[in-house]
Amino acid sequence: MEYYPRKIELKMEAWYNREECVILRGPRQSGKTTLFKHICEKLDGEYMTLEDEGILRVFEESPRMFVKRYGVKKNLFIDEVQYSKKAGRILKFIHDTYPELKLFITGSGSFDVKENIGGYLVGRAVYFNLKPLDFEEFLLWKDPSLHRVFMDMKDALLNFLRGEKVEFEDAFSTELKEMLMEYIKYGGFPAIVKEDDEQVKIELLRNLYQTYLEKDVFFFFGVMHLEKFRQFLRYLAINNGSILELSHLSRELRADYRTLEKYISIMVNTYILSLLPSFHRNLSTELRKAKKFYFIDTGLRNAIINSYSLIEGSSEMARLLENFVHNELSEYSELKYWRTTGKAEVDFIINYEGQIVPVEVKSSGVPGRSFRSFIEHYHPQRAIVFTFAPIEIKEIGKTKVAYLPHYFV
Repeated sequence: MEYYPRKIELKMEAWYNREECVILRGPRQSGKTTLFKHICEKLDGEYMTLEDEGILRVFEESPRMFVKRYGVKKNLFIDEVQYSKKAGRILKFIHDTYPELKLFITGSGSFDVKENIGGYLVGRAVYFNLKPLDFEEFLLWKDPSLHRVFMDMKDALLNFLRGEKVEFEDAFSTELKEMLMEYIKYGGFPAIVKEDDEQVKIELLRNLYQTYLEKDVFFFFGVMHLEKFRQFLRYLAINNGSILELSHLSRELRADYRTLEKYISIMVNTYILSLLPSFHRNLSTELRKAKKFYFIDTGLRNAIINSYSLIEGSSEMARLLENFVHNELSEYSELKYWRTTGKAEVDFIINYEGQIVPVEVKSSGVPGRSFRSFIEHYHPQRAIVFTFAPIEIKEIGKTKVAYLPHYFV
C-alpha cells in the first residue's frame, strides 16, 4: 500500500512507548484508517476493524478472548469503534486488565461523542485529530519540489511574527497560486487530492457529503429531519465566515432555537464546522460575544452548495480565501476575530508567543478603516494583510504591516 506522509505522525511518535491509549479522531475519509495501518506496520502490530461483525461480536461478548486472539503483538489497532455501543467500557477494561498491551483506537468523526469513550478513558488516553490535508501537506503530496519552496516562505512568515528582520521572496508565484486555487476549490480530503479528473473530484465530494448526512447525522446522531438539517447546513455554507446568530436563523429558517444549537454541536463534533470566538480585553465580555463559523474543508463546503466557481475579486472567492487563512492559521496560533459595537471588524487576531497580530484577508483592494482602527487602538508590533497585491512591508505608526500572498500562510 502506497503511503503519503501526514504531519500528525511525528506528534504521535512520542506516545508509542507510553501506557496511554492513542485515540485518533477526525472527519470521515480524512485518512485515519490509512494512517493507522501504516503505523501498525511500522510497529509490527495487529490491526482489526469492528466493522467486521464477527470481530465485533467477540469484542463485545468476550473481551478476554478478543485480547487472547489479537493482543499477541502488544500493539493493538482497533478501527471503526463506533460500531460498538459498549466500546468505552470494554476499552477501559482491556487497558486496565492488560497493561502490557498498547491500544490504538479510531473511528468515524462522531464516535467519541456518541459513545462517550472519553468518559471511560479519562487519564488513560491521549487524543489526536486528523483533519483533511492542510496546504503544506497538499503541496507535499502534489509537488514535493514546490513544497520545499513553500516551507521557506512559511519560515519567513514565522520569523516576521517573531519580530526578526526578513526579506520575503515570492518565487514560483504562478504555480503556487494555481495550487491554492485547486486546494480551496476541492479541499484536502485524501481521495480527492489524489484524483486528477475534476469531474471525479466533484462526484467524490458529493458522495462524501451524502455519506456524512446518512451515516453521521441520521444514523449516529438520530437526526430525523434531514431536510431541515440540510437546509441549515446549506445556509451556513452560503454565509461562510459570518457571525453565527441563532436567534435570527431560528426565525429565518422557522426552526426551533435549541434544534439549531444541537445541529451546530453535531457539525462541530463531526469536524464540519469550526467556531471562532471574538477578541476582547475583557474576558467576560468576550465569552458573551457571538462566534463566527468556518468550514473545516472548503471542498466539502463547496459540495454542500454544489458550486465550484472561483472568480477573482468575487465575494465567493473572498469567503473561500478567508476560510483558507483561518484553517491554516488555527493550526499554529490561538485565533480570534475583532468586532466593535460600531461594526468595525478585523478578520483574525493572532496571539503569537504573547504578541497580538491583526490579520486581514483580501482578494482585491486594501484593508479598510477597521484594520487601521485596531492598530491605532492596540498598537501591535506587527500586522499581516494576505492579498493578491505585490509583496511589501509598510508601517502604520510603529506597526510593521506585511502584505503577502495568501499561500504564504
